[in-house]
Amino acid sequence: MKVLFAPDSYKGSLSSGQVAETMARAFQSADPQVEALLMPMADGGENTLEALSKAAPHTKVSITCTGPLGERRESEYIHLEADCTVIEIAAISGLPLVPEDQRNPDLTTTYGIGEAIRHALDQGHRDFIMAIGGSSTNDGGFGMLQALGMKAFNEQNEEVGMFGKDLFQISRIDFTTLDSRLQECTIQVASDVDNPLTGTRGASYVYGPQKGADPEQLAAYDQQLAVYGHLVEAACGKDLMHTPGAGAAGGLGFAFLAIGAELRSGAELVAEAIHLDAAIQEADIVVTGEGQSDEQTLYGKAPGYVAETASRYDKPVYLLSGSLDGNMAPLNRFFTGCFSIVPGPKSLAECLANAEDYLYQASHQLARVLVQNK
Repeated sequence: MKVLFAPDSYKGSLSSGQVAETMARAFQSADPQVEALLMPMADGGENTLEALSKAAPHTKVSITCTGPLGERRESEYIHLEADCTVIEIAAISGLPLVPEDQRNPDLTTTYGIGEAIRHALDQGHRDFIMAIGGSSTNDGGFGMLQALGMKAFNEQNEEVGMFGKDLFQISRIDFTTLDSRLQECTIQVASDVDNPLTGTRGASYVYGPQKGADPEQLAAYDQQLAVYGHLVEAACGKDLMHTPGAGAAGGLGFAFLAIGAELRSGAELVAEAIHLDAAIQEADIVVTGEGQSDEQTLYGKAPGYVAETASRYDKPVYLLSGSLDGNMAPLNRFFTGCFSIVPGPKSLAECLANAEDYLYQASHQLARVLVQNK
């Protein structure tokens, strides 16, 4: 029996690679004859680099760049053998990199992302996948654009700084100074959200609170992103602020659109990069999972994408998640079976601490059923 393990991460406890390895180990303990295919997934957020590193031939590139609080920090990106560079925003300006007591969009920057892109450009790379989930910023990507050559000025015609608070000083921008090599690039942005840049569903109001913004800051950033957005639209000659996904990663999606990028489903981009479609056709059974599953799993999340792909080839696909919530009927249209790994009532702390053991036990039980019925 050939089993494909293609889970997302269990946020806060296990990476997608660890989930896939644990599932495979449990299945092979139930039946040593199980042939395991490990293809950890991601949807454009944290662990995208790890998922691609485990599933596709690549070269890892170490860099020193500007971190979310302006500090110099070591980071990395990967270059796939298919001649595509993958940069993960969470590894450069991600929310987990900012201590909880310092989370404030005034103090964070996307400047390091632009530095990483520039480093890859210097190496001759022109084809990019940008995984933009998990950011700590709400600056509309202007820090990244500054690192790529854009000039931003205040009313006194002085260049402004690179942090979120400096967004409020911008009165003029100059796009003519952008790195000309960007015109030679293909940039695909992996994202799982469709929010516009501004408004009640925009970057500030929807995602600002988790980045430390208080109610006054939410309103202020929403207003100023509109000012900045109009300046950028005038400079690039495109209407972009209301494009679905422009509000992703604190407006970083908007900045990428302004330099000609294409916003795409993160799960779809990762699946293409690791050739998930071919692996599903080869497998007898598919197993996926995530930290929590509900109806939203089918809207851009990695397990939903895996299930929809498996259903096209009439492959049975099982979902093992940390918890199940809401109406299971939509999920049952695509998943052969949906299961929570948690053995009875447990606190969140217990679930996080014992996630690997719970996952192993649940996977082992599922494997026993499947082995007996093969």
